[in-house]
Amino acid sequence: MEQQGTNNFLRTIIADDLENGRVSDIVTRFPPEPNGYLHIGHAKSISVNFGLAEEFGGRCNLRFDDTNPEKESQEFIDSIQEDVRWLGFAWDGEVRFASSYFQQLYDWAVYLVEQGLAYVDDLSPEEAREYRGTLTEPGKNSPYRDRSVEENITLLTFMKAGEFEEGSRVLRAKIDMASPNMNLRDPILYRIRKVAHHQTGTDWVIYPTYDFAHGQEDAIEGITHSICTLEFEDHRPLYDWFIENLPVHSRPRQYEFGRLNTSYTVTSKRKLKQLVDDAVVSGWDDPRMPTIAGMRRRGFTPTALRHFCDMVGTTRSDGVVDVAMLEHAIRDDLNANAPRGMCVLNPLKVVLTDFAEDQLEVVTAPAHPSREDLGERQLPVTRELYIDADDFRESANKKYKRLVLGKRVRLRNAYVIEADEVIKNAQGEVIEVHAHTVPNTIGNDPEDGVKPKGVIQWVSASKGRQATVRLYDRLFDHEAPDKGDHDFMAHINPESLTVIQQAWIEPALAQAAPEDNFQFEREGYFVADRFDHSSEAPVFNKTIGLRDTWAQRGEGAS
Repeated sequence: MEQQGTNNFLRTIIADDLENGRVSDIVTRFPPEPNGYLHIGHAKSISVNFGLAEEFGGRCNLRFDDTNPEKESQEFIDSIQEDVRWLGFAWDGEVRFASSYFQQLYDWAVYLVEQGLAYVDDLSPEEAREYRGTLTEPGKNSPYRDRSVEENITLLTFMKAGEFEEGSRVLRAKIDMASPNMNLRDPILYRIRKVAHHQTGTDWVIYPTYDFAHGQEDAIEGITHSICTLEFEDHRPLYDWFIENLPVHSRPRQYEFGRLNTSYTVTSKRKLKQLVDDAVVSGWDDPRMPTIAGMRRRGFTPTALRHFCDMVGTTRSDGVVDVAMLEHAIRDDLNANAPRGMCVLNPLKVVLTDFAEDQLEVVTAPAHPSREDLGERQLPVTRELYIDADDFRESANKKYKRLVLGKRVRLRNAYVIEADEVIKNAQGEVIEVHAHTVPNTIGNDPEDGVKPKGVIQWVSASKGRQATVRLYDRLFDHEAPDKGDHDFMAHINPESLTVIQQAWIEPALAQAAPEDNFQFEREGYFVADRFDHSSEAPVFNKTIGLRDTWAQRGEGAS
């Protein structure tokens, strides 16, 4: 059970409710608005709602609160369903929509009017703001607040029929304009919006507000624990007011927990949309985005994301989690499960002068140093190889543990070689290194007892494959890019993406399936791109480096 054993006050509440007989079955729901892609904060909410239902043998509904059709689309509906499935959760029954309940919600609005608890208001938006008051001053009643039930029913009927212009009238609850809780100052229940809806078409020209729809949807579905983030705490008295004043058949209760915020991240849908619209990123699923789709394309795993959400716990306080903690969870999962491979990002040719032109040897290496179940991989050794240019120097001090003229280094899983000479271009740059192999050194110490300086990765020039490698880093270079007076766009990291078009990979990596994860030895963790990768044109995205700064674990195992 994913959340068992971590700090989660909701678990205690649910356990007490079951023990005391307040509920017999646990029913939760995840209620996203389909107006954008889900992000890391939603991953936490998904984990909480689905995880608690799973732990207590209950059910969790997926319900789209689609009450604002101007900003919603089928694209977002599809992406949200895919994200939930990818995280490993299954919702109960069919996908649900607030729009499926529009008639019932409207009937309940009529009921409130008939009870004298709602009225049609003609105040303009500007006037309504003035009448509402402030945090320190009470509001004042609308001059339309005391309309008769009959007049309100007639006006509401005309609103529903499309007889009025947008913004000219709204339906409001009649609660208390002097309440210290601004949400209780006669909140809006319905507004006129003459736009087509992605589920109901043009059937409706008035739409319920989220505050009105939310609790009633929960009641219709028999939700026992309506779990929200803390920004809805001030809305709970309104949630309860509707439940108490409507003839609903169940009594859900709302609970709030601290939302998940991570450093170096923005999660405002408006700001994420701006990043997409301004082409700062390639789309909602750009691997630098904090969206679930972006993290998936980056190579994050659902297991790691769920574990991270569990690690941070579920409390009653908001806070900011160091993004390095998330990176640790990703790295920990990939270190244990990702097969190894070799990739040369900055290729420098090495010619093994003691190999014939057509000579081919194949060495065997484990796919993972501690996972025999992942099998082995075959590495072709040929006369011409590529090593990383940073792994060679003509001369170096003793601290340099890679290839130096006249010195030795081991090709990982293969021969020890010794560099003999270099070839340079007209600009004096080294473009080729000539070396020879030390006999009998595959899997053994050199026969003359001289040990190599270090171990470097390599790829056969004739049998390896060229690949595109995208090196991703954090999108923002400030730990709180959108706090205070910060213009979050001013904190874009200019080095968040580097594209290498001519990297070289060991041949088997080209056959990787999209979304296969690997550790490129000595380079980091990478994933075959979900959409762009193919065996004919391999594309890998860097997921994360080997170094774990959060846990101070040093280099990852290789």
